Amino acid sequence: MRVMPVTPGPLFPDDGPRGARIVRRVRGILLELVLFVLVTVLSPLLLAAAAIVDLVLWLRTRKHWMAVRLLAMLWWFLLGELVALVWLAGIWLASGGPFGVGSLRRHRWVYALRVWWIRHHLGAVVRLFSLHFDVEGLELAAPAPAVIMMRHASIIDNTLPDALITHNHGIGLRYVIKRELQMIPTIDIGGRWCPAFFVRRGSGDSAGESAALRSLLDGIGEGESVLIYPEGTRATAGKLARAKEIIAERRPEISHLAERLRHVLPPRLGGPLALLDAGAGEIDVVFCGHVGFDGFQHISHIWAGGLVGTTISVRFWRSPATAIPASEEERIEWLYERWQELDDWVGGRLGA
Repeated sequence: MRVMPVTPGPLFPDDGPRGARIVRRVRGILLELVLFVLVTVLSPLLLAAAAIVDLVLWLRTRKHWMAVRLLAMLWWFLLGELVALVWLAGIWLASGGPFGVGSLRRHRWVYALRVWWIRHHLGAVVRLFSLHFDVEGLELAAPAPAVIMMRHASIIDNTLPDALITHNHGIGLRYVIKRELQMIPTIDIGGRWCPAFFVRRGSGDSAGESAALRSLLDGIGEGESVLIYPEGTRATAGKLARAKEIIAERRPEISHLAERLRHVLPPRLGGPLALLDAGAGEIDVVFCGHVGFDGFQHISHIWAGGLVGTTISVRFWRSPATAIPASEEERIEWLYERWQELDDWVGGRLGA
Protein backbone atom coordinates (compact mmCIF):
# COMPACT_ATOMS: atom_id res chain seq x y z
CA MET A 1 0.00 0.00 0.00
CA ARG A 2 1.35 3.42 -1.00
CA VAL A 3 -0.16 6.61 0.46
CA MET A 4 -1.07 9.24 -2.11
CA PRO A 5 0.85 12.55 -2.16
CA VAL A 6 0.02 14.72 0.82
CA THR A 7 -0.13 18.47 1.27
CA PRO A 8 0.96 20.69 4.17
CA GLY A 9 -1.58 20.84 6.93
CA PRO A 10 -1.81 22.16 10.48
CA LEU A 11 0.21 20.43 13.17
CA PHE A 12 -1.06 20.64 16.73
CA PRO A 13 1.80 20.27 19.22
CA ASP A 14 0.91 19.26 22.77
CA ASP A 15 -0.03 22.45 24.57
CA GLY A 16 0.69 21.00 28.01
CA PRO A 17 3.88 21.45 30.05
CA ARG A 18 6.94 19.98 28.36
CA GLY A 19 7.97 18.12 31.51
CA ALA A 20 4.59 16.45 31.86
CA ARG A 21 4.70 15.40 28.20
CA ILE A 22 8.16 13.83 28.59
CA VAL A 23 7.11 11.99 31.75
CA ARG A 24 3.94 10.71 30.08
CA ARG A 25 5.78 9.38 27.04
CA VAL A 26 8.67 7.83 28.95
CA ARG A 27 6.27 6.20 31.38
CA GLY A 28 4.12 4.83 28.56
CA ILE A 29 7.07 3.43 26.62
CA LEU A 30 8.63 1.85 29.71
CA LEU A 31 5.30 0.31 30.71
CA GLU A 32 4.86 -1.30 27.30
CA LEU A 33 8.46 -2.52 27.25
CA VAL A 34 8.32 -4.01 30.75
CA LEU A 35 4.96 -5.67 30.08
CA PHE A 36 6.22 -7.14 26.82
CA VAL A 37 9.31 -8.59 28.49
CA LEU A 38 7.30 -9.99 31.39
CA VAL A 39 4.61 -11.54 29.19
CA THR A 40 7.25 -13.02 26.88
CA VAL A 41 9.42 -14.47 29.66
CA LEU A 42 6.47 -15.78 31.62
CA SER A 43 4.51 -16.94 28.57
CA PRO A 44 4.81 -20.70 29.33
CA LEU A 45 3.34 -20.21 32.80
CA LEU A 46 0.78 -17.67 31.67
CA LEU A 47 -0.39 -19.83 28.78
CA ALA A 48 -0.68 -22.87 31.04
CA ALA A 49 -2.73 -20.90 33.57
CA ALA A 50 -4.91 -19.40 30.84
CA ALA A 51 -5.51 -22.82 29.32
CA ILE A 52 -6.56 -24.25 32.68
CA VAL A 53 -9.01 -21.40 33.24
CA ASP A 54 -10.42 -21.81 29.74
CA LEU A 55 -10.73 -25.58 30.09
CA VAL A 56 -12.63 -25.28 33.37
CA LEU A 57 -15.00 -22.66 31.92
CA TRP A 58 -15.50 -24.72 28.76
CA LEU A 59 -16.37 -27.84 30.75
CA ARG A 60 -18.82 -25.90 32.89
CA THR A 61 -20.49 -23.61 30.35
CA ARG A 62 -18.94 -24.39 26.94
CA LYS A 63 -17.55 -20.86 26.96
CA HIS A 64 -15.11 -19.96 24.18
CA TRP A 65 -11.45 -20.11 25.16
CA MET A 66 -11.03 -16.43 25.98
CA ALA A 67 -8.11 -16.35 28.43
CA VAL A 68 -5.70 -17.78 25.86
CA ARG A 69 -7.05 -15.48 23.17
CA LEU A 70 -6.73 -12.35 25.32
CA LEU A 71 -3.21 -13.27 26.43
CA ALA A 72 -2.14 -13.75 22.82
CA MET A 73 -3.81 -10.47 21.86
CA LEU A 74 -1.97 -8.63 24.65
CA TRP A 75 1.43 -9.99 23.54
CA TRP A 76 0.77 -9.17 19.89
CA PHE A 77 -0.43 -5.66 20.78
CA LEU A 78 2.68 -4.92 22.85
CA LEU A 79 4.92 -6.28 20.09
CA GLY A 80 3.21 -4.03 17.54
CA GLU A 81 3.56 -1.01 19.79
CA LEU A 82 7.29 -1.53 20.29
CA VAL A 83 7.95 -2.16 16.58
CA ALA A 84 5.98 1.00 15.72
CA LEU A 85 7.98 3.04 18.24
CA VAL A 86 11.24 1.88 16.63
CA TRP A 87 9.75 2.72 13.24
CA LEU A 88 8.79 6.20 14.48
CA ALA A 89 12.36 6.74 15.64
CA GLY A 90 13.58 5.75 12.17
CA ILE A 91 11.10 8.14 10.53
CA TRP A 92 12.26 10.95 12.81
CA LEU A 93 15.90 10.40 11.87
CA ALA A 94 15.31 9.84 8.14
CA SER A 95 13.12 12.96 7.85
CA GLY A 96 15.60 15.37 9.43
CA GLY A 97 15.29 14.81 13.15
CA PRO A 98 14.49 18.08 14.95
CA PHE A 99 14.70 19.93 11.61
CA GLY A 100 12.01 17.81 9.97
CA VAL A 101 8.99 19.27 11.76
CA GLY A 102 6.25 19.69 9.16
CA SER A 103 8.14 17.63 6.58
CA LEU A 104 5.82 16.13 3.95
CA ARG A 105 8.03 13.05 3.89
CA ARG A 106 7.52 12.55 7.64
CA HIS A 107 3.82 13.27 7.17
CA ARG A 108 3.43 10.58 4.47
CA TRP A 109 5.58 8.02 6.26
CA VAL A 110 3.50 8.34 9.43
CA TYR A 111 0.37 7.60 7.38
CA ALA A 112 2.03 4.50 5.95
CA LEU A 113 3.19 3.36 9.38
CA ARG A 114 -0.29 3.89 10.78
CA VAL A 115 -1.79 1.52 8.22
CA TRP A 116 0.73 -1.18 9.13
CA TRP A 117 0.17 -0.56 12.85
CA ILE A 118 -3.61 -0.69 12.57
CA ARG A 119 -3.66 -3.78 10.37
CA HIS A 120 -1.18 -5.47 12.70
CA HIS A 121 -3.53 -4.98 15.66
CA LEU A 122 -6.77 -5.64 13.78
CA GLY A 123 -5.29 -8.70 12.05
CA ALA A 124 -4.66 -10.33 15.41
CA VAL A 125 -8.24 -9.66 16.52
CA VAL A 126 -9.63 -11.06 13.25
CA ARG A 127 -7.62 -14.27 13.50
CA LEU A 128 -7.94 -14.85 17.24
CA PHE A 129 -11.69 -14.23 17.30
CA SER A 130 -12.52 -15.63 13.84
CA LEU A 131 -14.12 -12.42 12.61
CA HIS A 132 -15.61 -12.00 9.14
CA PHE A 133 -16.19 -8.74 7.25
CA ASP A 134 -19.00 -7.69 4.94
CA VAL A 135 -18.17 -4.25 3.48
CA GLU A 136 -20.50 -2.28 1.20
CA GLY A 137 -19.75 0.93 -0.65
CA LEU A 138 -16.05 1.18 0.18
CA GLU A 139 -15.52 2.74 -3.24
CA LEU A 140 -17.56 5.73 -2.03
CA ALA A 141 -14.81 6.69 0.43
CA ALA A 142 -12.83 7.91 -2.60
CA PRO A 143 -11.98 10.28 -4.13
CA ALA A 144 -10.47 12.59 -1.55
CA PRO A 145 -10.71 15.09 -0.06
CA ALA A 146 -13.82 14.38 1.97
CA VAL A 147 -15.09 14.71 5.51
CA ILE A 148 -15.69 11.20 6.83
CA MET A 149 -18.13 10.78 9.72
CA MET A 150 -18.01 7.35 11.37
CA ARG A 151 -20.09 5.60 13.98
CA HIS A 152 -18.31 4.73 17.26
CA ALA A 153 -19.44 1.66 19.21
CA SER A 154 -16.42 -0.11 20.72
CA ILE A 155 -12.72 -0.09 21.55
CA ILE A 156 -12.03 -1.94 18.28
CA ASP A 157 -13.87 0.05 15.59
CA ASN A 158 -11.27 2.85 15.58
CA THR A 159 -9.11 0.45 13.55
CA LEU A 160 -11.54 0.51 10.63
CA PRO A 161 -10.72 3.86 8.93
CA ASP A 162 -7.05 3.19 8.20
CA ALA A 163 -7.56 -0.55 7.70
CA LEU A 164 -10.23 0.05 5.05
CA ILE A 165 -9.94 3.56 3.61
CA THR A 166 -6.20 4.24 3.68
CA HIS A 167 -5.21 0.65 2.92
CA ASN A 168 -7.53 0.34 -0.08
CA HIS A 169 -7.46 3.88 -1.48
CA GLY A 170 -4.12 5.26 -0.28
CA ILE A 171 -5.95 8.20 1.33
CA GLY A 172 -4.26 9.60 4.42
CA LEU A 173 -6.64 10.55 7.21
CA ARG A 174 -6.46 13.72 9.27
CA TYR A 175 -8.07 12.62 12.52
CA VAL A 176 -10.20 14.32 15.13
CA ILE A 177 -9.28 12.22 18.14
CA LYS A 178 -10.00 12.35 21.85
CA ARG A 179 -7.12 13.55 24.01
CA GLU A 180 -7.36 10.54 26.33
CA LEU A 181 -5.68 8.40 23.64
CA GLN A 182 -2.43 10.23 24.32
CA MET A 183 -1.84 7.51 26.90
CA ILE A 184 -0.75 5.27 23.99
CA PRO A 185 2.79 6.41 23.08
CA THR A 186 2.50 5.64 19.36
CA ILE A 187 -0.60 7.84 19.09
CA ASP A 188 0.89 10.51 21.35
CA ILE A 189 4.04 10.82 19.23
CA GLY A 190 2.94 9.93 15.71
CA GLY A 191 -0.28 11.90 16.04
CA ARG A 192 1.75 15.10 16.40
CA TRP A 193 3.69 14.55 13.17
CA CYS A 194 0.71 14.79 10.83
CA PRO A 195 -2.53 16.81 10.95
CA ALA A 196 -4.55 15.39 13.84
CA PHE A 197 -6.47 17.36 16.44
CA PHE A 198 -6.69 15.96 19.97
CA VAL A 199 -10.03 17.13 21.33
CA ARG A 200 -10.15 18.18 24.96
CA ARG A 201 -13.73 17.31 25.85
CA GLY A 202 -15.36 19.82 28.16
CA SER A 203 -12.54 22.33 27.65
CA GLY A 204 -14.87 25.33 27.67
CA ASP A 205 -13.08 26.82 24.64
CA SER A 206 -15.60 25.85 21.98
CA ALA A 207 -14.62 28.72 19.70
CA GLY A 208 -10.94 27.78 19.79
CA GLU A 209 -11.67 24.10 19.23
CA SER A 210 -13.99 24.87 16.32
CA ALA A 211 -11.32 27.05 14.70
CA ALA A 212 -8.77 24.25 15.06
CA LEU A 213 -11.18 21.74 13.54
CA ARG A 214 -11.87 24.00 10.57
CA SER A 215 -8.14 24.32 9.99
CA LEU A 216 -7.89 20.55 9.41
CA LEU A 217 -9.22 21.24 5.92
CA ASP A 218 -6.62 23.94 5.21
CA GLY A 219 -4.71 23.13 2.05
CA ILE A 220 -6.09 19.60 1.89
CA GLY A 221 -5.53 17.90 -1.45
CA GLU A 222 -6.46 14.74 -3.30
CA GLY A 223 -4.40 12.50 -1.01
CA GLU A 224 -6.15 13.15 2.30
CA SER A 225 -9.53 13.30 4.02
CA VAL A 226 -10.64 14.33 7.52
CA LEU A 227 -12.20 11.75 9.82
CA ILE A 228 -14.39 12.53 12.83
CA TYR A 229 -16.58 10.45 15.17
CA PRO A 230 -19.63 12.75 15.55
CA GLU A 231 -20.93 10.88 18.62
CA GLY A 232 -17.78 11.79 20.53
CA THR A 233 -17.83 8.60 22.59
CA ARG A 234 -18.81 4.94 22.35
CA ALA A 235 -22.55 4.48 22.15
CA THR A 236 -24.47 2.64 24.87
CA ALA A 237 -28.15 2.58 25.78
CA GLY A 238 -27.48 4.61 28.91
CA LYS A 239 -25.50 7.26 27.05
CA LEU A 240 -28.22 7.49 24.39
CA ALA A 241 -30.92 8.10 26.98
CA ARG A 242 -28.81 10.72 28.76
CA ALA A 243 -27.94 12.47 25.48
CA LYS A 244 -31.63 12.77 24.64
CA GLU A 245 -32.34 14.28 28.05
CA ILE A 246 -29.58 16.87 27.64
CA ILE A 247 -30.74 17.84 24.15
CA ALA A 248 -34.33 18.18 25.38
CA GLU A 249 -33.09 20.58 28.09
CA ARG A 250 -30.59 22.61 26.06
CA ARG A 251 -31.74 22.33 22.44
CA PRO A 252 -35.49 21.61 22.55
CA GLU A 253 -35.90 22.73 18.94
CA ILE A 254 -34.02 19.62 17.74
CA SER A 255 -35.07 17.18 20.46
CA HIS A 256 -37.61 15.56 18.11
CA LEU A 257 -34.74 14.67 15.78
CA ALA A 258 -32.65 13.13 18.54
CA GLU A 259 -35.62 11.28 20.00
CA ARG A 260 -35.97 9.15 16.85
CA LEU A 261 -32.50 7.63 17.21
CA ARG A 262 -32.42 4.11 18.64
CA HIS A 263 -28.93 2.71 18.10
CA VAL A 264 -26.47 5.59 17.64
CA LEU A 265 -25.86 8.65 19.76
CA PRO A 266 -27.00 12.06 18.50
CA PRO A 267 -24.12 13.79 16.72
CA ARG A 268 -22.31 16.42 18.76
CA LEU A 269 -22.76 19.42 16.53
CA GLY A 270 -19.64 21.50 17.22
CA GLY A 271 -17.08 19.44 15.33
CA PRO A 272 -19.23 18.32 12.37
CA LEU A 273 -20.63 21.81 11.80
CA ALA A 274 -17.14 23.33 11.93
CA LEU A 275 -15.96 20.91 9.25
CA LEU A 276 -19.08 21.43 7.12
CA ASP A 277 -18.49 25.18 7.35
CA ALA A 278 -14.82 24.87 6.34
CA GLY A 279 -15.64 22.65 3.37
CA ALA A 280 -18.82 24.44 2.28
CA GLY A 281 -19.62 23.89 -1.38
CA GLU A 282 -16.38 22.00 -2.08
CA ILE A 283 -15.92 18.98 0.19
CA ASP A 284 -18.16 15.90 0.03
CA VAL A 285 -19.20 14.09 3.20
CA VAL A 286 -18.86 10.33 3.61
CA PHE A 287 -20.77 8.50 6.34
CA CYS A 288 -19.69 5.12 7.67
CA GLY A 289 -21.78 2.76 9.77
CA HIS A 290 -20.85 -0.65 11.12
CA VAL A 291 -22.47 -3.44 13.10
CA GLY A 292 -20.78 -6.31 14.92
CA PHE A 293 -18.55 -4.48 17.37
CA ASP A 294 -21.57 -3.34 19.41
CA GLY A 295 -21.35 -3.97 23.12
CA PHE A 296 -17.56 -4.31 23.27
CA GLN A 297 -16.70 -1.07 25.05
CA HIS A 298 -14.20 -2.70 27.43
CA ILE A 299 -11.96 -5.77 27.64
CA SER A 300 -14.40 -7.26 30.15
CA HIS A 301 -17.07 -7.28 27.45
CA ILE A 302 -14.75 -9.15 25.08
CA TRP A 303 -14.02 -11.63 27.89
CA ALA A 304 -17.70 -12.62 27.86
CA GLY A 305 -17.04 -14.38 24.53
CA GLY A 306 -19.63 -12.81 22.25
CA LEU A 307 -17.06 -11.46 19.80
CA VAL A 308 -15.96 -14.91 18.60
CA GLY A 309 -17.21 -15.74 15.11
CA THR A 310 -18.91 -12.37 14.62
CA THR A 311 -19.53 -10.91 11.16
CA ILE A 312 -18.66 -7.21 11.03
CA SER A 313 -20.91 -5.39 8.57
CA VAL A 314 -19.65 -2.02 7.29
CA ARG A 315 -21.37 0.40 4.93
CA PHE A 316 -20.40 3.73 3.39
CA TRP A 317 -22.67 6.50 2.07
CA ARG A 318 -21.49 9.64 0.23
CA SER A 319 -23.23 13.02 0.05
CA PRO A 320 -21.97 15.54 -2.52
CA ALA A 321 -20.95 18.98 -1.32
CA THR A 322 -23.68 20.53 -3.46
CA ALA A 323 -26.37 18.69 -1.43
CA ILE A 324 -25.31 20.24 1.89
CA PRO A 325 -27.48 23.22 2.88
CA ALA A 326 -26.00 26.66 3.45
CA SER A 327 -27.57 27.74 6.75
CA GLU A 328 -26.66 26.27 10.12
CA GLU A 329 -30.24 25.34 10.96
CA GLU A 330 -30.66 23.48 7.69
CA ARG A 331 -27.28 21.79 8.11
CA ILE A 332 -28.28 20.51 11.54
CA GLU A 333 -31.46 19.02 10.14
CA TRP A 334 -29.56 17.59 7.16
CA LEU A 335 -26.95 16.02 9.45
CA TYR A 336 -29.63 14.45 11.63
CA GLU A 337 -31.39 13.07 8.54
CA ARG A 338 -28.18 11.40 7.38
CA TRP A 339 -27.50 10.12 10.90
CA GLN A 340 -31.05 8.75 11.04
CA GLU A 341 -30.37 6.80 7.82
CA LEU A 342 -27.32 5.32 9.50
CA ASP A 343 -29.36 4.53 12.62
CA ASP A 344 -32.04 2.79 10.53
CA TRP A 345 -29.37 0.72 8.77
CA VAL A 346 -27.78 -0.28 12.09
CA GLY A 347 -31.19 -1.28 13.42
CA GLY A 348 -31.90 -3.36 10.33
CA ARG A 349 -28.57 -5.19 10.58
CA LEU A 350 -28.96 -5.80 14.30
CA GLY A 351 -32.45 -7.17 13.68
CA ALA A 352 -31.16 -9.43 10.94
